[in-house]
Amino acid sequence: MTITTRRAFLGATGATLLTAAACNNGVGTGAGAQIDARVDASRNFLFDRYPGTRDLAARATGVLWMPLVTEAGFFVGGAYGRGALRINDVTVDYYSLTRGSYGIQVGAQQYAHALFFMTEPALQSFRTSAGWAVGADVFYATPEEGGSIGKETTEIHPVVALVFGQYGLMAGVSLEGVKYTRILP
Repeated sequence: MTITTRRAFLGATGATLLTAAACNNGVGTGAGAQIDARVDASRNFLFDRYPGTRDLAARATGVLWMPLVTEAGFFVGGAYGRGALRINDVTVDYYSLTRGSYGIQVGAQQYAHALFFMTEPALQSFRTSAGWAVGADVFYATPEEGGSIGKETTEIHPVVALVFGQYGLMAGVSLEGVKYTRILP
């Protein structure tokens, strides 16, 4: 009879989990259609509730729609979501959002957000990066002021972020530290 060591058990468990994860890569599962449906619903919600954002979207060279982001934390927190990059209102790529954080935080929430790329260089920088992180070049706006964001603002801040549709019990929302990665659903 052999004695199973803790190291062997953990190694076998890890290998099994990795194999299972590799077998389910999500390709061909219809996830793209599900993401697109959620993007359409979020976009329609934003445009219906805040009509001024239509003008902002019309002026943007591309919009990354993240229709459902789930964030939770109890001193250590994280967030995850999936969405679609649309150019001329046509989906060209799918992206995931991940975020890790630590500090004084307790709660959970869900929200949607959109990144409006106002210049071609900003959009190209996003599309060609291996993993794009939100930085100082992003201008945060409320959906109410979306339509009143002028040319001067978009020249200084080539990316405008709108967070909307918040539900849950967690103080505040920030996109700082969020990383976007291209996915194949």
